[in-house]
Amino acid sequence: MSPYFVTDLQGIRSAAPGMHIGVRLSAFDTVPFRPDPSQSANGKLGPGIPESPDNLIPYRWGFGVKQSDPTQMDLAETIRFLSLLEELEIRLVNITAGSPYYNPHIQRPALYPPSDGYQPPEDPLAGVALQMKVTRQLKQLFPNLIIVGTAYSYLQDFLPHVAQAAVRDGWVDTVGLGRMILTYPELLWDAVEGKAVEHKRICRTFSDCTTAPRKGLPSGCYPLDSYYKISALAEQLKIAKAKR
Repeated sequence: MSPYFVTDLQGIRSAAPGMHIGVRLSAFDTVPFRPDPSQSANGKLGPGIPESPDNLIPYRWGFGVKQSDPTQMDLAETIRFLSLLEELEIRLVNITAGSPYYNPHIQRPALYPPSDGYQPPEDPLAGVALQMKVTRQLKQLFPNLIIVGTAYSYLQDFLPHVAQAAVRDGWVDTVGLGRMILTYPELLWDAVEGKAVEHKRICRTFSDCTTAPRKGLPSGCYPLDSYYKISALAEQLKIAKAKR
């Protein structure tokens, strides 16, 4: 574990005593993915395939992966880091996985990929389930940490039900939402209040909120949020995507 993390933490606590600190952690990584060229044609991206690590074994560039096979996770590093957080009295931890740039299907399961990405190599539900499984394992190992779960947005209309079950059964302490908040920040509040879900505001994982900042534009829900949908930014995004 890098000593710079501890040094930086000491500096923050010295400059801002009493500040509560949380950590967002990719519990495991994998190798970069790219569109399968054999299934990419006419401007349509193929499903993602992993870059070959054959000449890079032992693999030293991932976190939470097997050095002998970096497409497989190994949580030993992750567990050591969470142990360090406990020693440093950092209790709030948001668990995620992968990288939004090199293997987005791991971190943000979606049916529609970013324009410079690749088609899902698996059912996005598999990515949701994997993150939930790993988060549950880590919560069981570290019951004193406040664990925030991730990757729930793809569940869409079913999100409140799955989130409630995960918290109730102790898989996670709370559920964090990212993409869903852009169009429907009141979703979980509505669920708690017993209100009907507003289906037209549910994130459908179109990924424009990811594509836009990659093109130098503000992130937002261009398909569903009227502010972005009818703005000049939407036209700029359309043009930028066409240049892929």
